[in-house]
Amino acid sequence: MSSLFYDIVENVISELECIRELKFATDGHMPPPFSYQVNFPRLELVLQGRYRNELDDPVHGVQSIVLEAGDALYVPPNCWNKPDWEHECSVLSLLFGKRQLGFSLVSKKQGSEGFFDVQKHSVQAKTGYAIDSILTALNTLARESVRQPMDRHLLLALLGYCRLFLEDPASSANKRSEDLYQGICIYIQENFHRAITRDSIARRFNISPNHLSRLFRHQGHMRLVDYIGWVRLERAKFMLKRYNIRLHEIASRCGYRDVNYFCRVFKDKTGRTPTEYRSLGKLAGETSVEGEAGVLSL
Repeated sequence: MSSLFYDIVENVISELECIRELKFATDGHMPPPFSYQVNFPRLELVLQGRYRNELDDPVHGVQSIVLEAGDALYVPPNCWNKPDWEHECSVLSLLFGKRQLGFSLVSKKQGSEGFFDVQKHSVQAKTGYAIDSILTALNTLARESVRQPMDRHLLLALLGYCRLFLEDPASSANKRSEDLYQGICIYIQENFHRAITRDSIARRFNISPNHLSRLFRHQGHMRLVDYIGWVRLERAKFMLKRYNIRLHEIASRCGYRDVNYFCRVFKDKTGRTPTEYRSLGKLAGETSVEGEAGVLSL
């Protein structure tokens, strides 16, 4: 699997001059429901077809755009995008967790309900390299009005490190289990707002439900259900501080079907109701995105 993604990244680097445009996602407006919003950076590369997204525009609000083959989208931490997968396309996503670099290749045929080609892989993010500084520079560039030609230079450097990490992955059984665990954690952080279960996650990663449960006990020292609940709760805390929306909408966007259940769980875990937590955050001036930036990072 590593060789597949290595070849794709290598091909993108060799044809980087063919990159049409690098778009940046922001978070100046409320994200639509079921948007992808996590607190680690992401990069999406359109390999084939047309990839429609809703993005935040600092001037015009939420806009619908179409990315075509050769376009790229960089999503800084806690910014968002909402793909609708309306057209036939193939998209490579890179997810930059603190401990894992995740790769996801998704292909979609126009008019079909599901995806016909979904492949995932992850490698350990190595320390002692400049990749963190490159990501920080891209996060800053997303807030600037003039991005060229810096965006292409930073994109090339970022992809170069991704290729480097794919070249020399560890191959021990323990490393494979760690990679699988971290890949599942990334998947949960991307899909916590959906009705994900042990069985659905196990099917997604082609493992048995029992293996999935053992993996979380051994690697994460917690139950899978507890991890899903923790991710949902931390995102609810972020949304309470960041957005002035009703509790039932926060509950729905965080994967809770019933707002009363959400409120009970929130108070049980934090000692405060969601309303009290929001009020305390406002009094303390804790409304910045950066305040929550490290909570869910891998």
